[in-house]
Amino acid sequence: MTASMPDEIDYDYAVNVAERAIRHMAQHRIPPTPDNFRVWAAYAQGAPADLKRTIDILISNKRTFDSITNQELAATFAASTGSPQIADASQQLSSVVNAAREFLNAAIADNRSQIRSIGDVAGAAQGGADPKLLVESLVKELSKAATRASELEQSFAESSRELDTIRTSLQKAEEHSRTDMLTGLPNRRALDEFLRLTQTAAMEKGDPLGMLLIDVDHFKRFNDDFGHNVGDQVLKLLGGVLKDRVRDNDLAARYGGEELMAVLPSADMTTCQAVAERIRKSIAECKITRRTSGEVLPSITVSIGVAQFRPGEPVTDFIERCDSALYAAKRAGRNRVMTELQLEPGLLAT
Repeated sequence: MTASMPDEIDYDYAVNVAERAIRHMAQHRIPPTPDNFRVWAAYAQGAPADLKRTIDILISNKRTFDSITNQELAATFAASTGSPQIADASQQLSSVVNAAREFLNAAIADNRSQIRSIGDVAGAAQGGADPKLLVESLVKELSKAATRASELEQSFAESSRELDTIRTSLQKAEEHSRTDMLTGLPNRRALDEFLRLTQTAAMEKGDPLGMLLIDVDHFKRFNDDFGHNVGDQVLKLLGGVLKDRVRDNDLAARYGGEELMAVLPSADMTTCQAVAERIRKSIAECKITRRTSGEVLPSITVSIGVAQFRPGEPVTDFIERCDSALYAAKRAGRNRVMTELQLEPGLLAT
């Protein structure tokens, strides 16, 4: 069984895939919407491997495929990017491939012509023709061959450079689509993808997974007093501090507004709390000076909520507990770290 649908879909194969997809969906009580069907049809084929691995782990952990989980799977594996940069790169790539193919076809035709010409020279040599003329003819044909080889090499070198340009363009487009332009941190799209991958890895390996949710204290008042441009500079500063205080395998991202988030794979609650405290202290120690006037602005403080992933839970529940810890820190006076362990039973953010 192939991992993906062939260009010309075999009827029996398509029916078999559809039946298996519907059977899986019925077993897990998943509504047969078009997006859900695309996900489970891909799962029934076993490709992409990342999708099959994710769903297998969710099933093994007895995860309920609720609407949020289904939406996350559909958004990750079924939706197309629709990126103008990708579409443009696709057109460029098609143009490069077509040009290279045409040049190669022309070179093949020229080589065949050359072989025939050299064959004619060989026939003339056997027929007793003037050796001097034969040598001149052979040199001429070899010179043509060398010229064609040089042109072919140059053409493919140019194609290679164009492909490098396209590759760079795609990398920049991908980076741009995953980066928050203000802080330079990964954006919500990159954060959601990282969370999905680290959740799966944590369930597969039995490792802990920590989360920090960071909110600037009294940010609206700061914006009102000093202007949004200064507020933007504060967020940039906080983004730099956060990025410097987490490990290379962690992800520091902008969650939204003045909220930042850090996801810490393989970090238990004690480690996460220590990291959060270092971040809080570093931000509180920052001195912000207005360039235009030299005025030293009031210190910026943050409140931080800390939570640990529970195997099998939806990511929304994970974030909600972290958010509840964050708001508990604010209610307790701000400029502090609170963990989900410090929450009163049943207390959730409102």
